[in-house]
Amino acid sequence: MSDIPAGLETLDFSYDGGRAAGKFAPVLVGVVGSGNLEVMLESTPNDDCTVRVETSARGFAPIWQAVMDDFHARHPLAGVRVSINDMGATPAVVSLRLDQAVAELPKGA
Repeated sequence: MSDIPAGLETLDFSYDGGRAAGKFAPVLVGVVGSGNLEVMLESTPNDDCTVRVETSARGFAPIWQAVMDDFHARHPLAGVRVSINDMGATPAVVSLRLDQAVAELPKGA
């Protein structure tokens, strides 16, 4: 039996600002389902990028940290809140959905 309790795990990450995304309508990509996830980007008045992950795959915080560090290195956004609802997506799918969401931002972001 696993030592990891059942249920969703919530992970929060924060990154110091990069380039300001400016105001934009919320962006939603993906679908919450087995092996997939949804990503929502929202504009905030802050100078940082915050990420909240709700995941059914508990115990993978170091993997999520690596994926989010890579995302922020590729897309150093400021003034953005990222919300992720995950149902066991692989790191490659997570990165794909994050890139798809960023691609939907206004071109100045």
